[in-house]
Amino acid sequence: MTAAVALQNVFKVYSTTPVVNDLSLTIQPGEIFGLLGPNGAGKSTTIRMLTTLTQPTDGQIFVAGYDVVKQPFLVKQQIGVVLQQMSVDVDLTVWENMEFHGRMHHIPPARRQQDIDRWLEYVELGDRRDDLVKTLSGGMKRRLQIARALLHEPSILFLDEPTVGLDPQTRRRLWEIIKGLNQQGMTMLLTTHYMDEVEYLCGAGFSGSATPNRIGIMDSGKLIELGTLDELRHKHGQGLVMKQTGDRWDYKFFPTLDDANTYFEQQPHKAGMMVRPSNLEDIFVELTGRGLD
Repeated sequence: MTAAVALQNVFKVYSTTPVVNDLSLTIQPGEIFGLLGPNGAGKSTTIRMLTTLTQPTDGQIFVAGYDVVKQPFLVKQQIGVVLQQMSVDVDLTVWENMEFHGRMHHIPPARRQQDIDRWLEYVELGDRRDDLVKTLSGGMKRRLQIARALLHEPSILFLDEPTVGLDPQTRRRLWEIIKGLNQQGMTMLLTTHYMDEVEYLCGAGFSGSATPNRIGIMDSGKLIELGTLDELRHKHGQGLVMKQTGDRWDYKFFPTLDDANTYFEQQPHKAGMMVRPSNLEDIFVELTGRGLD
């Protein structure tokens, strides 16, 4: 089976500074892959290379089997991109934004109208098709970005901070939309600073999906950790003892929550200490030495 995304010893150097440093990574068809890292880790540059917006300094990148350097047009036909920045035209209507995108991808008129209706209904914007985008809420604009990215039927969807700045209810609705697309077989690469988002979307394969969803953590241009959420928690520890020292907390990982509780009970002085299950943010901070900016 051809990998959905494959990076082989990829470098991106600006002046003499390597922003992406010998990155090798494979994403399988049907997988939701969460790519995490602090600001400056190289995530955005990696996404730009995968979506043909910038070329690697060295190494090879294949998306849907096509070389991003030698076959960028074919790559663009296979991908949909939802950026953190609002990229829809606010002075056009919802329908006009979709129509323009469909024409740019040379979708035949009859099919184009049918698909516009289909995807607007899917993201629950069918009743807003004639409204100017400037009148929509932030969540509606983000849903329009998703509908537009899906119009040409890509096989891979890139989601760059898809729920940033949205209220909790809207974020949850977008999660359901993303989950539904994955259940239909779509491959996704997700970058986000919301750990609960990664745990929900990448925590396990959804019903009907045989492909395990994984998480990769980048720092200083390198991939420093890779695995499913369960694998990461088993590797780094499922139990955590926290101890307050001054104005900061010290963390100590244990293989299981029971082990953490046993350690806690053995301490003669328990003031300022607590036990809880570890989560992805704990592992992230342990690996990178700092929180997400």
